[in-house]
Amino acid sequence: MTFTLLYVCTGNICRSPLAGRYTAHRLEELSAGAAAGIEVGSVGVRALEGHPMDRLAEAELARLGGSGQGFAGRRLAASHLESADLVLTMTRGQRAAALTEAPAALRRTFTLLEAADLARLVDGDPDVASDTGVDAGPAGVVAAMAASRSRARLDDYDVVDPIGRPPEVHAAVADAIAAAVDDVIAVLLGATRAEFRGRGD
Repeated sequence: MTFTLLYVCTGNICRSPLAGRYTAHRLEELSAGAAAGIEVGSVGVRALEGHPMDRLAEAELARLGGSGQGFAGRRLAASHLESADLVLTMTRGQRAAALTEAPAALRRTFTLLEAADLARLVDGDPDVASDTGVDAGPAGVVAAMAASRSRARLDDYDVVDPIGRPPEVHAAVADAIAAAVDDVIAVLLGATRAEFRGRGD
């Protein structure tokens, strides 16, 4: 059974495609059995259909091992949200926009940084795991994250928009996205974060 993970940003040329293509790259690095069954995509709240990735974002994706080749931007539609098992936005504003399109997606929609914080919490709390079904696979993890949402403690829930900013901003944003993605996907797959984050650094 396929588990669908959807990333959302504003233009679908920087943050969400970087997160999506990086996730796909990391899944490919794992054994086929462990990574099987997760489908990844990205959309933008105000995306221009068919646009390629921003060149600086694509360069950062390449640095992280992924590829932007063949990418084409997609605009957010309710159908994307309705078919996704987990929706990760880059900002709270985008999360609100997504939920305006599909209010029923509330329990599976988070900002990326919020989801990473909750994934770490769920992974480290055996009581949460036993009460909410983390052992039931990715869907169980998402349920556990939703049940624990009020326990998230972050100074900032948003990933900065690097569009039009210098290369060093793109690099910092890419690193923040990669770290958060690694934490979320590790818990979804039932791997340890140490195993999943072994990117050769």
